[in-house]
Amino acid sequence: MSERWDQTLPIEAAIEGHTDALSQVWVGVRRWVAVILMAHKPREADLEDLLQLVALQVCRKVHEVRDPSLFKPWLRTVTINIAREQGRKASRKRIGMFRLVGKTRYEANQMGNMQLSEDAKRVLDAALSLPEKYREPVLMRCQQSMSYKQIAEVLSLPETTIETRIARGRRMLRETLDMQTKQELEAKKQNEETRTLRVGGAG
Repeated sequence: MSERWDQTLPIEAAIEGHTDALSQVWVGVRRWVAVILMAHKPREADLEDLLQLVALQVCRKVHEVRDPSLFKPWLRTVTINIAREQGRKASRKRIGMFRLVGKTRYEANQMGNMQLSEDAKRVLDAALSLPEKYREPVLMRCQQSMSYKQIAEVLSLPETTIETRIARGRRMLRETLDMQTKQELEAKKQNEETRTLRVGGAG
């Protein structure tokens, strides 16, 4: 899949409302948009459906872009927002289904979270807590198995910058997970000591 941005697209004409130009722009950016969606969409979401939602939003809102140079960051923001909104809808739908069969809100959330293994969920939660400049390339690399070159083209950054951010993001991820593990072990140890004291006191 190509993620290269075509610099010859008639973006200015598309912004001005020329239908043919808008169609040409969409054909030119569709694969680029698809790559961004793949990095941000929920696993169960259909890529083609999301592409249609982005295309619709472009048709409706492209006239709001005041400068052709701003079209690319604008489109990237639109794409990410649509992917994230679909993620929120999928989560609400899943939890709603659990509640439909008589589960409380807490139980529904707990069961929804069980869609991932505990370890996988912990890693994903830690990755999502990373600062955005690290989170995006780390998820693109680890979840979507994209190459450094592909990520660099999508994010419009030098490949060396992507390599540095992924390395730093992974290091931050390991530090976060190590800290969580340490805190859990300490809490477990304290609980065991408290239980021992209670048993001893009772005797």
